[in-house]
Amino acid sequence: MFFLKHPFRMHGGTDIPYRKDTAHMKSAVMPPPAQVILPMQQHVGAPCSPLVKVGDSVLVGQKIADSAAPVSAPIHASISGTVSAVRSITLPGGQNAQAVVIRSDGRMALSPNLRPPVIRTKDDFCRAVRESGLVGLGGAGFPTHVKLNLPSGKDVDTLIVNLAECEPYLTSDHREALEDTDAVFSGIRAVRAFLGVKRVLIAVEDNKPDAIKKLGESAGGGENRAGGAVEVLALPSRYPQGAEKVLIKVCTGREIPEGKLPADVRCLVMNITSVGFLGNYLKTGMPLIRKRITVDGSAVKKPQNVIAPIGTRIADVIAFAGGYSVEPAKILMGGPMMGLAVPDDQIPILKQNNGILAFGEKEARISAPTACIRCGRCVAGCPMSLIPTKLERYARAGNRGMLNELSVLDCIECGTCAYNCPAHRPLVQAIRLGKSIVKGGAKKHG
Repeated sequence: MFFLKHPFRMHGGTDIPYRKDTAHMKSAVMPPPAQVILPMQQHVGAPCSPLVKVGDSVLVGQKIADSAAPVSAPIHASISGTVSAVRSITLPGGQNAQAVVIRSDGRMALSPNLRPPVIRTKDDFCRAVRESGLVGLGGAGFPTHVKLNLPSGKDVDTLIVNLAECEPYLTSDHREALEDTDAVFSGIRAVRAFLGVKRVLIAVEDNKPDAIKKLGESAGGGENRAGGAVEVLALPSRYPQGAEKVLIKVCTGREIPEGKLPADVRCLVMNITSVGFLGNYLKTGMPLIRKRITVDGSAVKKPQNVIAPIGTRIADVIAFAGGYSVEPAKILMGGPMMGLAVPDDQIPILKQNNGILAFGEKEARISAPTACIRCGRCVAGCPMSLIPTKLERYARAGNRGMLNELSVLDCIECGTCAYNCPAHRPLVQAIRLGKSIVKGGAKKHG
């Protein structure tokens, strides 16, 4: 295995204003709120079923929900207290899910069952990761134990630790690299040991020089801290370089064929916060119960990174950050490029959330779309080499055959096409519709 002196060039993408206002602010730990709301769907795959009922007392770290489905991840109590309700809520994506509501007793009493897992084999490792409740913390929410449990005949030679964090405003991964460096390298050692990874690349966009410096010093050639050679690879800052397929191409030169997965090109990509959590969990046995969230935007009084219990309402997180400076016209979960707008601030923080952005009227205003002028900027910017204008046209026409022919399912919904469009066409929304049509979930748009 060899390391690159320079990354490969990414195809397409765009330059965006990063606005990393909170990058140099140490994370603030939020006290437990009066209640948390824990949806049963906080991951890709099957939802969990509650293991508790109204009136039950629960402790921090106690498993409160699980599923027998292979693609799922258990959910744990993030505060101690009493289950006050099990009810339906609407998630940011619009789907309905059951949720367990826990009223705090103010004690944050720990479950007596918390202890570091005993791991001797790869199967033990994957089981422990599953029990931790870990999902992709960069935003994807895919259960990590499924990613690590490679199919028979598959192996990976390269682990890419993703610290691109190419979304504007978001700095929670940046702070993970600076504040939990030891845990990151502990997680790397564990993945190396049980998956037999030969090469580790920590991919960092070059707008994080302090993270590049600290990770590079900590790697120290890699032999002591990470169990083998580790390279910190500085990438030019360009959106959407943190997307999994794009990152693999930039870091290794390998291209994932249509319909295939990273393991098919012998790569594994993990978000740096996921790796850091894994390192801590293997030492403490504390499952995934809290999350570092970047709180920013023109409507927030005191932008900062906040470490909050999972299930905390957005309103409570914003209040901890000083409250609103103006009435928010739009609230996003995630970054402005790929995040989801939410109807109000009563929605809870989920495992895979990495940012809460609140904007005033000026920043939230959306320009009205006009006719496409065939400039080609969307095509030039698409990192997956798609033709967004045609995908929009055939999605609105409900033409499943042409959507398939144009590989609509390869779209990573990064929003580069819509950002580059001078006519302000809602290209991403149309492509999402096209994906639903191909999957049989929607018909022609009216």
